[in-house]
Amino acid sequence: MTTFHAIVWIDHSQAHVLMFDREHVQAERIKSRSHHSHQGKHADTKSFFAEIAKHLEGCHEVLLTGPGTARTEFRSWCEDHAKGTSHAIIDSVASGHPSDPQLVAMARQFFVKFDKMAVDPSLL
Repeated sequence: MTTFHAIVWIDHSQAHVLMFDREHVQAERIKSRSHHSHQGKHADTKSFFAEIAKHLEGCHEVLLTGPGTARTEFRSWCEDHAKGTSHAIIDSVASGHPSDPQLVAMARQFFVKFDKMAVDPSLL
């Protein structure tokens, strides 16, 4: 599903990738294998981030959210390994553990404000 917007809730053990348009929401849960073992943690993190980036292919605007540092680490990884996803990430905000419907509502509210700013000629 190619959509315009996505929100990714991420911590070091899993990611909830929610892609949506006006009428549809597609949710994917991606689990990291790195929380099971300290051996190979770096390689597992790379494959975890790569899988998330693959799910975001085709999205034009991505909002990252979650507790801790995983969202910042994912954003940095994308700058080096997934340029298309890196360019689509427009912001990163801290959050607790909202449900998937709460994440979509949060993203819709965020993107409405963002989209209005993007088309406001007085801001150019």
